[in-house]
This record gives sequence, structure tokens and C-alpha cells, in this order.
Amino acid sequence: MASQSTETGRANDAPSLDLSVLIPVYNEVQNVGPLHRELHQVLSALALRYELIFVDDGSSDGTREQLAQIQDRDPEHVRVVFLRRNCGQTAALSAALDLARGDILIPMDGDLQNDPADIPRLLEKLDEGFDVVSGWRKARQDAFVSRKIPSWVANRLVARLSSVPLHDFGCTMKAYRRRVLEGVRLYGEMHRFIPVFATWQGARVTELEVHHRARTAGHTKYGLGRTFNVVLDLILIIFYQRYAQRPIHLFGKIGLWSLALSFLMFGGMLYYKYFHTALTGDKAKTFIETPLPLLVVFFFMMGVQSILMGVLAEMIMRTYYESQSKTTYLIGEIRQSFPATPADSAALESA
Repeated sequence: MASQSTETGRANDAPSLDLSVLIPVYNEVQNVGPLHRELHQVLSALALRYELIFVDDGSSDGTREQLAQIQDRDPEHVRVVFLRRNCGQTAALSAALDLARGDILIPMDGDLQNDPADIPRLLEKLDEGFDVVSGWRKARQDAFVSRKIPSWVANRLVARLSSVPLHDFGCTMKAYRRRVLEGVRLYGEMHRFIPVFATWQGARVTELEVHHRARTAGHTKYGLGRTFNVVLDLILIIFYQRYAQRPIHLFGKIGLWSLALSFLMFGGMLYYKYFHTALTGDKAKTFIETPLPLLVVFFFMMGVQSILMGVLAEMIMRTYYESQSKTTYLIGEIRQSFPATPADSAALESA
């Protein structure tokens, strides 16, 4: 049975399809059946070769058995991946990406809140020349305090810090051209930041308002605590954007500012030692009675450690790029009037 396949790794060598729909699910036994029926109804009306990749993220409510039955009924289009334990939405989506064979990839939630009828609209928007179309749940059907407010704050923060003007980074339903996601590895809650990574790679990214439906079965897996994870992951991707190739510029600046503060505090100690009594006549107070000695040592040590950390980060990043033959540039096109050399072809393939 196809659902028992042990296939792993990227499916780049597999026969290419037009579309792959990627659906991570966790304890959605009541939703996966209706979702498959809706997807089949929408996609069968399109002249596309497609596949549906369901990734069961360690469900314990019967979702696994339900997905196996769906795959038995529709082996031509459905592939099911069963993770050994609950790994999280990003990890489940990463597994689907590794196995996808479509030229266009559309991830979506498995809880029926995303509307499969939006898929043709996403594809039409891609045909306008875009590489990524991000869904925008403008009329979001979720709890106001626990879901909408934290999401609004997080989206504003991500848009401002990343300079990518999207309204809804958390919407799972997006459409990607396959080349945008080649080589992408997802960790933490990084799946929501793929449009950010794509923009930094020179992809054309746009936004499309999609329908969002209220949950009718099952329970939400998200809460307020997830907002903090998003903020931490945002800090990480900002570091990737600005300092991944030269981390010494970040740690070095912190170190130099710390050393400067240390010397400034030391100057304050000298003032109390030699000039304070002469200028104020206050003989009682000396620098020992101030926090200056402690601050001098603290900022000096922090400065030295930051600079050393920057040097170590530089060594790690150089090893990362050189060991994998990665380049620090991305070539989009080479125009020339003489035959391309093997080096040119290799550079284009790596880009």
C-alpha cells in the first residue's frame, strides 16, 4: 500500500507535477475527510496534475487511520506521511516540502478554516508574474483576545522589521513557485517567514485576501504562548538578514560599545579619586562607595567576550559557506554573446 512507503528526502528526481498541496495535520480526525472531498472537487475541475500530501504530526485521535483510508480511496492523488511523534507544524510542513513533486506548492491548514476554493485564485495571481502569493485572512474567524490581537501585533512587528509589507504572515495558505523553496530548511516557527526569506532572495511577493472559516470540529492547537516563539524567531531571521555573512559586525559593535563604557566608568573612578574632593569639598565619598568598579569590570568583560564571540561566529559562518560550496551572491541571469562556460552554468544552477 502506498501509504506505507518509507520514501525520504527531496523528491526532485521524481516525475514533476503541476501542483502539490501540503497539509500538516494533528488530531483532526473529523476534518481530514471533508477537507479531502473539498480539495478533490476544486482541483479536479482544473486541468492540472496535482497531488495532496497529508503529514500526520503524531496524532492520537484516529487521524492516522482516517488518512490511511483516504489514501486507499484516492491513491492517484493522495500521499500520506506519518511522523513518529509530534514534531510541530513547521517540521511537518518541512517533511511535505521534501517530498513534494509539484512545480507550484500550496501549504494549507488541515482544520477546514482555509478554503480550498481559494486555490484557483492563488494560481491566477501567480500567473501575473509573482513567485509567492501570501494569503491574507482579512475577515478572520478566531477569538479576538487570544488570537486576533496577538496576531495583529506580531504581523505589524514582522512587517516593520523585515520591510516586507504583508498583513498576515501567520496564514498557512500561500502559493510558491518551486524554485523559491529550493534549499529551504525550516526550524522553529520559521514557516510563517518564508515570504521574508523569498523577498531577500529577490522573489516577487504579493498578497491576496482569502476566505477564513470558523472552526467547526476539533480544537485549536495555538495559544498566546506561541506569540513569544514568533518574536524569538523574528530576532533570529533579522540576524540572518543583516549579519549572517559578517557576524563580527554585530558582536564587534556590542563589544566596542561595552569597552567604551568600561573606559568611561574608569574615568569616573579617576574623577572620584583625584578631583571630586578638590571640586566639591566632599571628603566622605570615594569611588569605592559607588558601583563604578563593578561596572568597569562588567563592561570590560562583556566587551572582550562579545568580540571573541564575533570572531568565533565568523569562523563558523566561513566554515558553513566553504564546506558546502555556498556562495555569498545570487545570480539571476547572465547575458553574453559568447558560449557559456561550465563555471557559468554551474553558477546559474546553484542560484
